[in-house]
Amino acid sequence: MEAEPPLYPMAGAAGPQGDEDRLGVPDGPEAPLDELVGAYPNYNEEEEERRYYRRKRLGVLKNVLAASAGGMLTYGVYLGLLQMQLILHYDETYREVKYGNMGLPDIDSKMLMGINVTPIAALLYTPVLIRMAQKYHEYSHYKEQDGQGLKQRPPRGSHAPYLLVFQAIFYSFFHLSFACAQLPMIYFLNHYLYDLNHTLYNVQSCGTNSHGILSGFNKTVLRTLPRSGNLIVVESVLMAVAFLAMLLVLGLCGAAYRPTEEIDLRSVGWGNIFQLPFKHVRDYRLRHLVPFFIYSGFEVLFACTGIALGYGVCSVGLERLAYLLVAYSLGASAASLLGLLGLWLPRPVPLVAGAGVHLLLTFVLFFWAPVPRVLQHSWILYVAAALWGVGSALNKTGLSTLLGILYEDKERQDFIFTIYHWWQAVAIFTVYLGSSLPMKAKLAVLLVTLVAAAVSYLRMEQKLRRGVAPRQPRIPRPQHKVRGYRYLEEDNSDESDAEGEHGDGAEEEAPPAGPRPGPELAGLGRRPCPYEQAQGGDGPEEQ
Repeated sequence: MEAEPPLYPMAGAAGPQGDEDRLGVPDGPEAPLDELVGAYPNYNEEEEERRYYRRKRLGVLKNVLAASAGGMLTYGVYLGLLQMQLILHYDETYREVKYGNMGLPDIDSKMLMGINVTPIAALLYTPVLIRMAQKYHEYSHYKEQDGQGLKQRPPRGSHAPYLLVFQAIFYSFFHLSFACAQLPMIYFLNHYLYDLNHTLYNVQSCGTNSHGILSGFNKTVLRTLPRSGNLIVVESVLMAVAFLAMLLVLGLCGAAYRPTEEIDLRSVGWGNIFQLPFKHVRDYRLRHLVPFFIYSGFEVLFACTGIALGYGVCSVGLERLAYLLVAYSLGASAASLLGLLGLWLPRPVPLVAGAGVHLLLTFVLFFWAPVPRVLQHSWILYVAAALWGVGSALNKTGLSTLLGILYEDKERQDFIFTIYHWWQAVAIFTVYLGSSLPMKAKLAVLLVTLVAAAVSYLRMEQKLRRGVAPRQPRIPRPQHKVRGYRYLEEDNSDESDAEGEHGDGAEEEAPPAGPRPGPELAGLGRRPCPYEQAQGGDGPEEQ
């Protein structure tokens, strides 16, 4: 039986096919080298480059969606657990059964303190979204960068459209976490609650006439106590969702950045790490935005305690709390997409529009006192909650996008958003300390802060149009005199970039185009550190 010829001819020896293939090219040792190692004849370099950067852009979008979904699930689980435990521990019977006569004081007010840090969780993703937007611009305009040179920075503000889109996507997901947090209450806890005729029996005034939080609210809100097994099942499901969110972020966003893109903290110095956030306050742009940072903390907690509790639960009962927060969540999620109008409208419009919505609602709430145990006005509560969510979404999206546009340098973003988080946390804690104030006093503080924030922001935009240059602190350059694992640095971070290079009042400018000094001039042939690799340089700049 005749053997079948091999599917592929073996290199180096003549097979049954002969010494030449169909194209007449000799096989075996006489085959030309170019035919073995040369380029593929149908290879299209431009098409392959286009496909490569298309995959890169899709990877950035995947990271944005994964981070958004992970943030929504994580925050939703945290808020859902907090809300459920807060209601359970408010009930006197539940506390007596759980703690007995251990002598523990009422912990419902201490549980309420946990809500103070919740709005900060979402903002931790903001610097990540800025760097994804910068990468997406780089992958979308790779041809322009090839013509300008690999190490030349893109024009300032060129990534702003992508940043605005990514912020709108993230916050549309994130505000849905308020709705996700209500699922345990709708499908589990509501079955154990008394109706409004029992819980609101001693409530005399609501809304603008109320004092504190739910004055006169009944101390027993549970008809029957949930079984421990049922509570364990619900909490286990929520923790499984949180674990799934962690795997989602780690699995899809784990390789979003190379380690060399981050700053080596040792090269900057831990002392400077703690000082630089305070030194950035010398920038007039941040000083003008501080009132908005404070108001951002005020308005989020007012939505949860003022509208939802002081106006909602106080008049229509605890069993409708979940639906009020769902209305707030859906309004905020839908309005986050309105931030895309910033692609065509002037920059101040979304932020000022959100402030205008809250200003109008604050005036209306200042003169409205809903009657307890009357459901005819419940639709007004849902509309007010949804509209407050619209203003909150425009506030959060506008502030985060504005900071990303004003401070696009990676080494400054963490310090800038640290200041944002600090002021917001201070504002939220202040609201907690003043929770016993009358509702009119709370609305007055909210109104004054909102007006001051809007005026201060418009003043900042006016200075920018006049060309007033901001004064920024100098980010210390990494020093390479190494003793052990510590860098010995000589830079003075108190000196601003303007004072050190161009004189007082001048903004830091990009280095001129042209070849950078080689390793022999910059560092005597040493290898660039991670900070320099992130900046695209070959060594430390000349002092």
